[in-house]
Amino acid sequence: MFVTKYRREVFNDQMLSRCEAIMRDVCQSFEAELHEFNGEGDHVHLLVHYPPKVALSRLVNS
Repeated sequence: MFVTKYRREVFNDQMLSRCEAIMRDVCQSFEAELHEFNGEGDHVHLLVHYPPKVALSRLVNS
């Protein structure tokens, strides 16, 4: 789960769909699978299955 600073409502539908596309590309480059993506104006939920050889910190920072 990613939360905006001070839980401000900054995401709209267009931004969320673009974020999902970006996250799918990042997951593909790490050989991970994005199972679910959902969000609202102030946060985003991700369910990612990633291989054990990938450090979670590298995936999140990407």
